[in-house]
Order: sequence, then structure tokens, then C-alpha cells
Amino acid sequence: MMRELKIMRLMEHDNILACKYVIKPSLTVFNELYIVSDHMESDLKFLMNHTKLSENEIKSYLYQILCGLKYLHSAGILHRDLKPQNLLVNNDGILKICDFGLSRPVTDCLMTSSVHLTDYVVTRWYRAPEISMQ
Repeated sequence: MMRELKIMRLMEHDNILACKYVIKPSLTVFNELYIVSDHMESDLKFLMNHTKLSENEIKSYLYQILCGLKYLHSAGILHRDLKPQNLLVNNDGILKICDFGLSRPVTDCLMTSSVHLTDYVVTRWYRAPEISMQ
């Protein structure tokens, strides 16, 4: 959770879900944290299942995904869990990448002794063929 929050606070791009601010509860027992982010109406999975996307919409979403990934990779971050549920969409056709829980830094300046790349890189119900073959 803390890694995801740190990544969200550092990334500033139109196609990355931003953390606007964090609300800490005023309780003595700290067991909740509220993250305020951009308002997005739906995710890409819901949109694909409930509407017929035009060719232009598909091209637009693909372009926005690639722009967001280029920004993440140039910052030294690997998302490692990209799927339609982690691509949020609003009514204006804006797409934002979210869910950085499995993300890892790959540059020396971001790596710490507690960060390591694991073989477990995506949700359990899907394994890419190149991972399964190892």
C-alpha cells in the first residue's frame, strides 16, 4: 500500500491516476487512510462489456495507454499488472492507469534494499505465456 501511494504521489501525467491528497483520520488508533484522486466513472473492462467501442475510441484509448506506459517506464517504474480493470475511463474519453500495488522501480536511484523483483507479477487468474514457460 505504501509503495502504491508513493508512486501515485510522484507520478504527474495526464494518463496516470494522481493522488491529490491523503486524509489521515484524527483517531488515536491509525487503521484507516483516505486517498483523494481524480474522479473516473468506469474502468475499461466495464466499458468493453457494455458498449460497442468505435475504431476511433479504441485508437484513442490505446494511444493513452501507451503514453502512460512510456511515462512510467521513463520514470523507471514497471506496472506489472496492466489489465482492463486497472485502466480507468471517464465520460470525456480520458483514460488513466491505476493500481500500482505490484509496481516496482527498476532504476538504481529508486531501488532500496527492501525492493526486489519477484516472479509473481500479475493477478493469479492470468499468466502471460512467457512467464508460464519458465
